[in-house]
Amino acid sequence: MENRLDEHIKICFLTATIFEWKPLLKPDKYKKLIVESFDFLVSNNRVKIYAFVIMPNHIHLLLKVIPPWKLADVQRDFMKFTGQQIKFDLIKHHPKVLEYFRVDLRDRQYQFWQRSSLAKLLDDRKIIEEKLDYIHNNPVQKKWLLADSPVEYHFSSYRFYEEGESDFQFLTHYMEYFE
Repeated sequence: MENRLDEHIKICFLTATIFEWKPLLKPDKYKKLIVESFDFLVSNNRVKIYAFVIMPNHIHLLLKVIPPWKLADVQRDFMKFTGQQIKFDLIKHHPKVLEYFRVDLRDRQYQFWQRSSLAKLLDDRKIIEEKLDYIHNNPVQKKWLLADSPVEYHFSSYRFYEEGESDFQFLTHYMEYFE
């Protein structure tokens, strides 16, 4: 069993999925909302983000939680905030789409994120690099075909690593973890 402090020491591979795998994140405006939320988390010293990709119905991240924050709290705040912002936009611009996310739960009327995210703590460089490759190649997989090559897919950290450029100022190179 992993120590609770491991989340402050190890890198976390996190996958968060949209409720029932619906392609809610397909519009760029929702991808930009996710990016803005990543920027907030980093600029407020809650996490370091080493890699990411935003897919139509899920996101993958390599991140490290900064004490005193806890991974569960960061996830909860991120999902609550992005879910609320998406709900406000759907109410205003796409009320029919909003109905696809209606749930019959005591604590909410709508649900945008699946309740259980995959979070795996890593400290082995080889495995971290495998996850980095997986993240960057996700958009070009046969089942997605979102781009012909990873460099063409904007909402990922690929260009940060392969070309040394990025529109995403919140990124930190994963090798910093090993220094």
